[in-house]
Amino acid sequence: KDWEQAGVTYLGCSEQESLTFETQKIVPWNLPARANIGFLYAMEHGATTISQLDDDNIPYENIWKVPPFDATYSQVNTGTFLNIYKHFTDAFIWPRGFPLEKILESQKETETNQKTSVGIWQHLANNDTDVDAIYRLTRGGVITFDKRAPITLANGTVCPFNCQSTTYEKSVFPLLYLPAFVSPRESDIIRSLIAQPLMWHIGKTLGFTEATVFQERNPHNYHKDFIAEMRIYLYAEDIFNIALSASKKENSLAKNMKLTYTELVKRNIIPEEELTLLNAWLNDVSQFTT
Repeated sequence: KDWEQAGVTYLGCSEQESLTFETQKIVPWNLPARANIGFLYAMEHGATTISQLDDDNIPYENIWKVPPFDATYSQVNTGTFLNIYKHFTDAFIWPRGFPLEKILESQKETETNQKTSVGIWQHLANNDTDVDAIYRLTRGGVITFDKRAPITLANGTVCPFNCQSTTYEKSVFPLLYLPAFVSPRESDIIRSLIAQPLMWHIGKTLGFTEATVFQERNPHNYHKDFIAEMRIYLYAEDIFNIALSASKKENSLAKNMKLTYTELVKRNIIPEEELTLLNAWLNDVSQFTT
């Protein structure tokens, strides 16, 4: 309760309860989705970028060296799901949330230098990196990703990204929303699959950088993780396709997020309670992003 650090604003329980955000009144305790309150606090205090790191990641010295959001980068185009880890290691490994049926697929891809507007940077994590429970149960092992220049994804090329070390630019702040009524093993992946097609519609894309952290993972029961990840094993492509369809209907991230989550509820992929929290989030965010 009395933890403090110079240069840090720590939002403990009492500090959170004193905030007036609609989101704070609804979001359950003891979930990663409580981070939504921190995002809103940062927006309220003038943030132009927001970075999220997980609690068991130890930063390297390059942690705050975020590449420019608008520049010329190497861009990969497959027109489908891409296993980005293949561009950073020769090891047989895939990101959490990558569709299982595509793990062994060979893909034709092109890589060219393109002037790009990145909305979200995913920074990789070394050591006990972010993978699904199937990988941990069957393979496991320490991973050290190659150091290389950033790489971006062309419109139509999608890869799940996580909350281990990720930076958002102000124009896409609504997409920071972490669902609260799915398991923590699913929430950031669902966020990532929704974010990408919605970004494309406003001229933004996803980029990946070399590792900025190494993960000393908290203890997990891999079988329980497997069960907690079931929604993304079953519905990763469906979630993406629903968001892709919604992204073409409105010229607003907020409206397209509502359309996406409404359809996910309609198809029984996520529970209806999520819509109440999403609406509170979008109402809160609108105060700081318009």
